[in-house]
Amino acid sequence: MRYNVIRKMDISNGEGIRVSIFVQGCSFNCQGCFNPETHDFNGGKEFTKETLSTLLKLCDKPMIKGLSILGGEPLHSANVNEVFHIVKTFKEKFPNKDIWLWTGFQYEDAIKDLKRKMIIDELDYLVDGRFVENKKNLKLKWAGSDNQRCIDIKKTKEKGEIVLYE
Repeated sequence: MRYNVIRKMDISNGEGIRVSIFVQGCSFNCQGCFNPETHDFNGGKEFTKETLSTLLKLCDKPMIKGLSILGGEPLHSANVNEVFHIVKTFKEKFPNKDIWLWTGFQYEDAIKDLKRKMIIDELDYLVDGRFVENKKNLKLKWAGSDNQRCIDIKKTKEKGEIVLYE
């Protein structure tokens, strides 16, 4: 897997002060995407064991509430193995911190794929759906267009139906 950037202190991608990683590669190529530089699968930098170590060290501070994973497309088949390794390792090391992930896949479709479902099961919050230019809404806190949802994964699993983050 490749990644575009790691933000050491991010306050715009999830609740609280977070560490964010933007994975490289996306085949959706949504018109008006705020991150087109992450679309090329050959761009960015290689994600290595050292990168994971750095990511975890950045998260190991009391003021860091959690990890945010964006892209590119974290749930693309080229990224799922490494993203799963990241979320699994993070949750083992920081069980009291949360993980947010943004994807162009709809939750209902993503969970049909075993690898994607394994990632989603480790998350706390999932922002799903492709960005749609003519549904752009600058008033949304965690999404860019009205069709996107911020899903509370734990409550969704408990209830057996989609529960949106409040």
